[in-house]
Amino acid sequence: MAKRTFPLFLIDAFTRDRFCGNPAAVVLDAEQLSEDEMRRIAREVHEEVAFVLAADSPDHDVELRFFSPRREVSFVGHATVAAHYARALAHGVPKGRVRQKSGNWTVEVEVKGKAPDLRVAIHQSPATFGPVVPEERRAPVLDALGISSSSLHPGCPMQVLSKANSRLLIGLRSPDTLASLQPDMEALIHLTPKVGADGFFVFAMKPDGGVLTTEARMFCPVIGIPEDPVSGNAHGMLGVYLLSNGLLAASDGVARFVGHQGRFMERPGTVEVEVTASGKRATSVSVAGQAVTVYRAELEL
Repeated sequence: MAKRTFPLFLIDAFTRDRFCGNPAAVVLDAEQLSEDEMRRIAREVHEEVAFVLAADSPDHDVELRFFSPRREVSFVGHATVAAHYARALAHGVPKGRVRQKSGNWTVEVEVKGKAPDLRVAIHQSPATFGPVVPEERRAPVLDALGISSSSLHPGCPMQVLSKANSRLLIGLRSPDTLASLQPDMEALIHLTPKVGADGFFVFAMKPDGGVLTTEARMFCPVIGIPEDPVSGNAHGMLGVYLLSNGLLAASDGVARFVGHQGRFMERPGTVEVEVTASGKRATSVSVAGQAVTVYRAELEL
């Protein structure tokens, strides 16, 4: 078989500083790769990888498949930002929104700016609400994360939200508590099927000059990511959650906040979230951030 070459990027998403934010590998022109090859590449680079494929029907403009080091996943927010950043560098900034197919659903992605200073926004429908963990069943989750019940924010139910993947949202009274978390990864893996979420997103709010900001940490050991530096998808879920619980106010039908994550991994990143609202009900969500290239290479197979 003739050798095949593929453009390969390592991109740090949700930051403009190298070695910060959340890294993702991006492989362009991936139509010739088999699923087994995609899985092996993700395992080799030990990062979440976005494989970019040409559209195969007129209802979308590009297809992305995502692989973690352990398995294929339906959608990865930071890898989506990374993939469209890499596409714009390789092929130019697209005009208007690009319809991205991933699995059985589609999001719209918009890239603005002049390379390399680009901002990538993901526009999608809101996450759906799953079960609330009742107070009498919180103890195993708190123990696995090293959180005391007194540290929980009284206005934040411990609840699962889903958008392609599922996360258990856990609100704290103070961002200071985030530094003291001591997650037991094996215990979190054991709890995953019990709570119905593949990840545990722990956050706290901190008003800053009238604009709500948050800080968070997220643990997803069941998919091979012990701690995720910066999650775009989880922040989109958080916007829907905060709006529904009256913790994020909309002005003229739009609510905004800025999420910070990654500081405790020395990979700080920033996620800009915009929620279109009808009262306390979200009708659409936009998650946006910047990115930077760490390296660009050719993958030869």
